[in-house]
Amino acid sequence: MPKLAYLCFDVVPAPKGAAIHIAAFTQALAQWCGSVQFVSVAPTLEISPTVERWPGVIHTALPTSGKTLIDRVITFRQRLEQWLVGQWFDVIHVRSMYEGFPIALQKSKYCQALILEVNGLPSIELKYRYPRVADDRELMHKLIAQEDLCLEQADRVLTVSQVTRDYLIQRGVSPTKIQVIANGVNLDFFPYQASQLDPESLHLLYFGTLSAWQGVDLAVEALGLFCRDFPATLTVVGPAKPKQVRVLTKLATKLGVDKRLNILEPLSQSDLCLQMHTADVILAPLKPNDRNCTQGCCPLKVLEGMASGTPVITSDLPVVRELGMSDTHFLAVHPGSAKAIKDGLLRLRAHPELGMQLSQNARSQITQQFTWQQATHKLIDCYQTLLESCD
Repeated sequence: MPKLAYLCFDVVPAPKGAAIHIAAFTQALAQWCGSVQFVSVAPTLEISPTVERWPGVIHTALPTSGKTLIDRVITFRQRLEQWLVGQWFDVIHVRSMYEGFPIALQKSKYCQALILEVNGLPSIELKYRYPRVADDRELMHKLIAQEDLCLEQADRVLTVSQVTRDYLIQRGVSPTKIQVIANGVNLDFFPYQASQLDPESLHLLYFGTLSAWQGVDLAVEALGLFCRDFPATLTVVGPAKPKQVRVLTKLATKLGVDKRLNILEPLSQSDLCLQMHTADVILAPLKPNDRNCTQGCCPLKVLEGMASGTPVITSDLPVVRELGMSDTHFLAVHPGSAKAIKDGLLRLRAHPELGMQLSQNARSQITQQFTWQQATHKLIDCYQTLLESCD
């Protein structure tokens, strides 16, 4: 069987969509070929022992250190190169240029074939976390150059949406080596519960990171607008920095809904599912910016929300339209507009039967097109085709 390595500059396990995606892919690869060497970022500065994270997934977590992201990337690359000494793989699979660049520089030294996943590009996403990056021309030049080398050296480029595929083609990547594999849902973890919307007091839910492109502030603003006429609450679940919590709380206070906003730390998958079933509406108000509209994404929160049976209100963006149809599988409203979200809430409140239709149709859509089993089947097909071409 082929010898595989899956490398990522991510902490795994973690309450993030990336970690869920990584877990699904590594487990599928191990099930297919017997085992896979999996390297990620350690959650602490301490060196963790290598463990069998999941059946056949041999997990090594490398600690990173340094005050800045660049420092941490450099230390991770150094430790990754130490880990790679004396090893050679049929396929190395990377998720970004952070861990992929050292491999791309000396591909033949480390592997026969290189697979690059493009879920997000630092040249686009970093500025949302570090605003000064956008004005640092030297850094942006280095980011793009390292991304380009990884894209050039990769034998296959996997991505999660047609929007991202189109962007990569604009960047010069050959269409023949790009494969789109959308995210999925594990239906065992997200049992279906039919919509039971309570028009007397809507309970709204947002779950996920509080990154600027997610539009959580729009959800709070929509809560403020809706509560001018009808009672509602909003629960926000996910990893958050103290500053992010302060900003949201300040906004809620300004709008007079601070007592109606509940911010929770990340929950276990079972507890999150309970929150989803308790909610009347799930909000996924993605903003219309270059991260979502140029680079693209495959919003896992929309897919998981659809699977749960709770109606989803999201943004009318191309990446969302790849997942289903508005008014059939979810309500896709004008992006960047809290008023549009509020209007969607009013529709669901006035027409409970619409919520029931969305609930049933959404679950059916996920079952037919967006399970991890379907996604990983495409992944294994990609590996088999690639390895056959290398023989």
